[in-house]
Order: sequence, then structure tokens, then C-alpha cells
Amino acid sequence: MEKSWIIGIAILVFLVITFLYWKLTHGYAEKEYGKKMWKQWGTRTYYWTGAIFISGGLTIITMFLLKWGQILTF
Repeated sequence: MEKSWIIGIAILVFLVITFLYWKLTHGYAEKEYGKKMWKQWGTRTYYWTGAIFISGGLTIITMFLLKWGQILTF
């Protein structure tokens, strides 16, 4: 039961970080690439690949900080 809570918290942290990343960078990325380039799948795939890597890394760091602060035990 405890493992499922930790996995749920990790998924929730990942989704929140991904949403915040999207909110902060979506407009900039669309403006940087231009409307025509942004509509192509390759450009958006590159953007979302970066978003997943950044969110994954920040999720791992957040989970270990929560463990270090003795908020989570795993």
C-alpha cells in the first residue's frame, strides 16, 4: 500500500511540473519557431521530448528532496 502512494505522488509531481513547464514555455516556443513551423509534428515532438526530460529530472530531484527531508520514506 505504501509503494502505491509513493508512485501516485511521483506521478502527481511529474504532471504538475509538466503543466507548469508548458504554461511557462509554450508561448515562447511557439513565438520562437513561428506559427507555420509550430504546426509541424517534428517541432512539437522536439518540444515535448524536452518537456518530458526536464519534468522527469525535476521529479526525481523533488522525490529525493522529499526523502531527504523525511517527508517520504522509500
